[in-house]
Amino acid sequence: MRPADTSQTATSVSVVVCAYTSDRWNDLCAAVDSLRQQSVRPHEIIVVIDHNPRLLQRACEEWPELVVLENGEAQGLSGARNTGVAAATGEVIAFLDDDAAARGDWIERMLAAYDESGASGVGGAILPKWEAGRPRWFPEEFDWVVGCTYRGMPGERARVRNLIGANMSFRRQLLDAAGGFQTGMGRIGTRPLGCEETELCIRGSQKVAGAFYLYDPAVAVRHTVPSGRGAWRYFASRCYSEGLSKAHVSDLVGADAGLASERTYTMRTLPRGVARGLRDALRGDAHGLRRAAAIVAGLAITSVGYGRGLLARKAARRAAAGARQRAPRTRAA
Repeated sequence: MRPADTSQTATSVSVVVCAYTSDRWNDLCAAVDSLRQQSVRPHEIIVVIDHNPRLLQRACEEWPELVVLENGEAQGLSGARNTGVAAATGEVIAFLDDDAAARGDWIERMLAAYDESGASGVGGAILPKWEAGRPRWFPEEFDWVVGCTYRGMPGERARVRNLIGANMSFRRQLLDAAGGFQTGMGRIGTRPLGCEETELCIRGSQKVAGAFYLYDPAVAVRHTVPSGRGAWRYFASRCYSEGLSKAHVSDLVGADAGLASERTYTMRTLPRGVARGLRDALRGDAHGLRRAAAIVAGLAITSVGYGRGLLARKAARRAAAGARQRAPRTRAA
């Protein structure tokens, strides 16, 4: 393992924004505008378009002064992020979702967190902006379903195992040592898989001695949540996909590292959420019972996805091993 270099202060931030659909054009414009209005200007803004020629042309025409690129790797968020990293020249590389807007002091507070802590990566609060209002049955413990900060995360600056993709940043050295995002993981279009940032953070910690990541709620962005993501069908689908993704992560980095944070979340945060929902119901909140039920159901669905994911990974390894055994062997001349 190579040691983390925390001797240098972070002074320049390249921001990578990845987009794949024209349906979010207004959100993408809002994201770019929020970066232009920072109290500390970004070193550069890099917009990466994921295999969408029309959107690429529109972005190039809209922002000739920015770095606008086509994803040069496999389709998907991981490949798009890697394309942005390859083009970035800042000491810190930050990632902002195309449907998120950074607070005006986002970069300023990010740099302060780096300089005061020596962290290898810094992320912050992701506040939901519900287009149709927050569904009253939707438990805050499951705000990760819509890509946002959830109940159970630290309320003040603290070290965390991994950062969340909509609002995260890393020192260049960490990304170089880790080798970038796994292109076999993460979201491709509307497929609700994820955990590519979790796997990268764990891999970075394993490869760089002393590396750690800091969550600072003051490094904040606001994330748009479309009305469709407040539906039970999306909730259940996202929980199941998260289970599949966690199985993939555990297979790559080991269950101890892959599920360390999830054990605390399952044993502490979720039971408290169920109790809170039941108390709310007893106090006359008719939706309290629904929130408690959603927590139980969400955990069960995620667990089923995790189990199915582990079985699929084992089956794939057996198939690969069988293929190697059946492959004809060539004799040395």
